[in-house]
Amino acid sequence: MMTSNFIIDVTEHNFEYEVVNFSQNIPVLAAFLAPWSQPGRELGQLLERLVIESGGAFRLAKVDVDHSQNLALRYGVRSVPTVKAFSQGGVVAEFAGNQPENRVRDFMSKIVPPGKTNLAMEKANSLLDMHNWEQAETLFRDLLNKNPDQTESLLGLAMALLAKGEPHEARYILSNFPASPQFQQAKTLLPYADILIAHKEKTLPDESDLDALFHNSIHLAARGNLPAALDGLLGVLRQERHYRDDLARLVILGILELMGNQDPDTRRYRQELASVLF
Repeated sequence: MMTSNFIIDVTEHNFEYEVVNFSQNIPVLAAFLAPWSQPGRELGQLLERLVIESGGAFRLAKVDVDHSQNLALRYGVRSVPTVKAFSQGGVVAEFAGNQPENRVRDFMSKIVPPGKTNLAMEKANSLLDMHNWEQAETLFRDLLNKNPDQTESLLGLAMALLAKGEPHEARYILSNFPASPQFQQAKTLLPYADILIAHKEKTLPDESDLDALFHNSIHLAARGNLPAALDGLLGVLRQERHYRDDLARLVILGILELMGNQDPDTRRYRQELASVLF
């Protein structure tokens, strides 16, 4: 039964439309409740009041877990009450158990409406494309403060840090990257993060003239001179195509990923890499 324009009871039959799809427009709080749960009744009443108070900034979708057990299973609900916030078609935040009003307000304040999220993400990615690493880092951190599990922001932050020659936090992000559409990009960047750490810790190989050329290329990359670094790394490959178990090739691929497809040099260097290898 519709309690207001922004409060609705949902079931397995309409959850996809009323919650997932609707969250493309405004955030939806999906409250998994049960009539026999006193904490659930109390939290449900609080959520109703706060959603009405928000004046349309949120929608509350109440799920009776007794009648929608498949939904509870699908979203990993292990206790009631549980609240999952949806924005842009996915879960962006959640909590379990009855919470005091101040914590629920704080929870809601960190959920960014879809339009603002899209705009901020577009701006952050544009800053990456322009190689404005400092501002990109700041914006991606802001996005992650609101949604710590947003994989696009995690990747963007890691890229900005690598470009600035700050690999330790970036490596942690990349080595623990969740399954997502950005997973392959994270995997491609990881060898570059590893080699920047080796450079900082002075553990790069140093046994031959080719090692010296490789070392100098990484030094240039760490200082932000990516084209010069690529020239040096390609020089390494021209002398030894499988240098140190393909290390040079993997680092080149990481740098090209970092430069991005919008960089006019990226395509040229990809072509040069292909001509050296094939």
